Amino acid sequence: QVQLVESGGRLVQAGGSLRLSCAASGRTFDSYAMAWFRQAPGKEREFVATITWTGGSTDYADPVKGRFTISRDNAKNTVYLQMNNLKPEDTAVYYCNTMPPLRAIWGQGTQVTVSS
Repeated sequence: QVQLVESGGRLVQAGGSLRLSCAASGRTFDSYAMAWFRQAPGKEREFVATITWTGGSTDYADPVKGRFTISRDNAKNTVYLQMNNLKPEDTAVYYCNTMPPLRAIWGQGTQVTVSS
């Protein structure tokens, strides 16, 4: 059974940094593009960042460009999201998935809360 487990979220002050991790188990994802998404209270889940299966190309949503960096370690079956200069509007539950996302494998996400 495929499982994605996100971790690393916590309460942080504005301007701070966090590194999120997404560990995949049950199968390898080294042939898939992977992505991070987020869902803020009362809002739809939105795309944050994506990375090709080789790690050679990335893309970001405009609100996070220049502040967030997505990376992956296929040997560890793990995807990361380095988040710098965090803002209160980054507060959300963060999820990882393939790109495009597979409905059946959404995990529980990890809560990121940025205080002003």
